[in-house]
Amino acid sequence: MNKVNVKKVETVRDMDNFVKFTNQLYDGCPYYVPDLEMDIRETFDPKKNPGLEFSDIQAFIAYDEKGNTVGRIAGIINYRANEKWRTKNVRFGFIEFIDDLDVSDALISAVEQWGKERGMEYIQGPMGIFDFDKEGMLVEDFDKTSSLITIYNYPYYPKHMDALGFKKEVDWVQVNIEIPKEVPEKYAHAAKLSKELFGLKVKKLTSADVSKRGYGKKVFDLINMAYAPLFGYTELSDKQVDTYIGRYFPLIDNRLLPVIENEKGEVVGVAITMGSLSRALQKTKGRLLPFGWFHLARALKWKREEKAELLLIAVHPDYQGLGVNALFFEDLIPIYNKCQFKWAETGPQLENNVKELSQWKPLNPSFVKRRRCYKKQL
Repeated sequence: MNKVNVKKVETVRDMDNFVKFTNQLYDGCPYYVPDLEMDIRETFDPKKNPGLEFSDIQAFIAYDEKGNTVGRIAGIINYRANEKWRTKNVRFGFIEFIDDLDVSDALISAVEQWGKERGMEYIQGPMGIFDFDKEGMLVEDFDKTSSLITIYNYPYYPKHMDALGFKKEVDWVQVNIEIPKEVPEKYAHAAKLSKELFGLKVKKLTSADVSKRGYGKKVFDLINMAYAPLFGYTELSDKQVDTYIGRYFPLIDNRLLPVIENEKGEVVGVAITMGSLSRALQKTKGRLLPFGWFHLARALKWKREEKAELLLIAVHPDYQGLGVNALFFEDLIPIYNKCQFKWAETGPQLENNVKELSQWKPLNPSFVKRRRCYKKQL
């Protein structure tokens, strides 16, 4: 390509092109699952995204000589993360581009320059503002359908990152399991012991528990504590917690959200799971209106897909290894069968988190969809 024009997204037209570019890029791709356009726009809106209270974000868009959109990217600086991890990183996210090295180079260069102007020393990504944003470029299994919470990209993407001098910082993998008809004996035995020896029990939250009895905040307080040591994690602020509770808890079938309490009624474990929305999101093409909401509601309430999404599992550090995970599986496996889920897939899990990955062994897991965070010195 002779000329690539990368500019900051500052107009309504540019933002529209930024949001809609993936529709043309992945047109006809059966594995890509779109974000909701509304969610992308709200990411850049300080009134809608409390993460911008401690982060800067700048969207960039790339045009060719004819004015066609050929790529997009966002630069992100999470000052809280940089302070916690003693780094000076500018992150890149929302990266999409045609298979042209001039385009990917120009996009990355724009974020690099933006980061340098703000005193940053390294560039890393793909990452979002927060750890629960989509992160990690897919480097394997490009022929498997993506999900609500993960990035999909074409096989040429990691080749561009290598050509641009990036190196691996960390990898994540996802765990894929077939749902057994019965709870494996190892889990049943461990769950029995955890109840008898440690007084642990499963609680299913009601809407009133979340909205009126403070369980939503208890769950996120636990997540902040359990995830604190993990790569790049920054604790959610109270405003972020309120946003997540209001946005996502209403979507989840409470049967699929077991909470573990100890004898004192303290929350020591939580598993947030839901039926897959991949097919429904593909049908929406990223838009709720006029009929996108129907496809999502249908998948959530009436006609579920065969896959369950294990969005996250968090266990209090003092209770890890005491059978909490076994309680989750003992509770969820019968419910998954009742919902006619055939298989389940976790969100991305760090490849070096051996304790987390080993818990799946009794379910004969396969590890799929490796994705990578890249890093380079500026």
